[in-house]
Amino acid sequence: MSLTNYLINVKLHITNNNSVLLFLFLGVSTYRKSCLRCGMIYRYQQWEDGIHNFDDHVILSLHLCLMIRNALQTHTAVSKVIEIIETTERVSFPNKERILHAYLHFEALTNHDYAFTCVSCGYSPAVVVMDLHKKGVFSLPVSEIQSPPDDYDGHVDIVDFRDAVAREMLSRGLIPVGRKNPFIVPPSYHHWSPWIGPHTRKSNSVLNTEYEKIKIPKESNQEEYDLINEERLSDELLNLKVQEVRALCKKCGVDSKGSKMDLVLRLWEKMSNRSNYNKVFEKVWGASGGWAVITCPCGVVYSVKFNLRAESPRDFVDMLLSWKHFPNVVVYDYARGLALHANRRQPGVFGPFHGRLLDPTPENIQQVSEGKVLVNMPWLRISQMPAEKDGHPLTGSAQHFALNDVFHQGNSKDKTDALRKLELVPELAGLINSQCVEQLFSGMRKNNYFLNMTTPSTHIFLQRNILHHYNMAKNQKAMVQYGHCYGCGRIWFWFVLFVLCFVYYFFISVGLVFFVDLCLYVCDYFQVCWQGCGLHLDKLVEAAFKATTWTSSR
Repeated sequence: MSLTNYLINVKLHITNNNSVLLFLFLGVSTYRKSCLRCGMIYRYQQWEDGIHNFDDHVILSLHLCLMIRNALQTHTAVSKVIEIIETTERVSFPNKERILHAYLHFEALTNHDYAFTCVSCGYSPAVVVMDLHKKGVFSLPVSEIQSPPDDYDGHVDIVDFRDAVAREMLSRGLIPVGRKNPFIVPPSYHHWSPWIGPHTRKSNSVLNTEYEKIKIPKESNQEEYDLINEERLSDELLNLKVQEVRALCKKCGVDSKGSKMDLVLRLWEKMSNRSNYNKVFEKVWGASGGWAVITCPCGVVYSVKFNLRAESPRDFVDMLLSWKHFPNVVVYDYARGLALHANRRQPGVFGPFHGRLLDPTPENIQQVSEGKVLVNMPWLRISQMPAEKDGHPLTGSAQHFALNDVFHQGNSKDKTDALRKLELVPELAGLINSQCVEQLFSGMRKNNYFLNMTTPSTHIFLQRNILHHYNMAKNQKAMVQYGHCYGCGRIWFWFVLFVLCFVYYFFISVGLVFFVDLCLYVCDYFQVCWQGCGLHLDKLVEAAFKATTWTSSR
């Protein structure tokens, strides 16, 4: 029997002159149908008419939804957009929080791929930059975080978690106001996932081992990682006002008399106590631990993790180990702690020399300090052939280095960290901008005034959506910038490059070293163009190599 036989022929009248069609009309009547057998409700939801039905009472025009989306990209809250419309039209709209929920309902129903990838660097970049947005937090007392079950192994289904958050956004339009929502996703250690693009991650099962942070460290190395966190927390304390530090001392039972530095030192001594550490952490960072990101050198976000507790190298290693291909070069502000933690969890993942550029001998450290040594990575420009076992698909190299960004190179007291400087690698000069993450955060900080007031699930859903549109804008800009490489000009461009690579391998075969060096010089000149096209040079070189081999055999 057809489903339509169970539908009421006469539409059920829901409201009259009480609904609000934002940005178009006031006083809109809404109707719905229901199934006679099971009572299933069929609501009006026809986007072809240019409107989005949230809950039969709040109906948004698609034009308004798109305007809100663009407003968020310019760091304007939904409430500000509604205030502007109210002032302009001289009308009063519903509660602004309901309008926000209606917009999130619209985005949850929109078919976003959330690819989180760069058109220039591909699905698995060989060089990445990592950092933490400390001020991007949501209200969450540490004591309210659910503990993981005994059988939890640190893996979370990323799709299941994403769908659960989306269901919460959708359920707000179906469950009456005031009734408890059973679809709310509470923060927990075992059902809280980072977001990694579908083509970048190994599988839908990704790592989240934040629960390990609450365990008492048994190894000296683990104590070093915790020390890193406390040092960073103390640095943030120095940015607080004296009155705030004094109030925090009273809250932790510490003497509140003396200079600001005296107060910070006393708090530092007390932070060995976990209770006092949590109090200081919640004062400095809010409640959650900010969100950690991994970007390519172009500044496109590939992975984002919304931390429940204070940042540690563990958060970034969780994401990196969930990638399909581990990057060759990782730039981070505490590279030594990152390499130590990663190699403890998966021995040899950062090597050689534990992620340093050279063997940490006194001679090498002395030469680096005097500026007498450089470390070349030619495979960053031309893929290594033949590729090493488990080598990166873009470079062919299986080496993995953890380097310090330019802002934190002088912070470490360990002399061997001089072997983690970016400027030691000529191929990274001009290729990598370690400030790209800071530039991302400088814009995202302007969203804190409204994002930090939202619930945890709203925060992560909206922030991921904002980052998705941010990535799309970056990619679109890159496509326009490199548009001259398309069309007829692009055909000639690739023809010249193919001939150049063919000649390069021919000169190698006959031993004319001078002409080989000349070809490499020209390759360096066109390297920016190759990267800008978003296509990989290794494919072109491989084709030229095969053509040269075929010609020699003939």
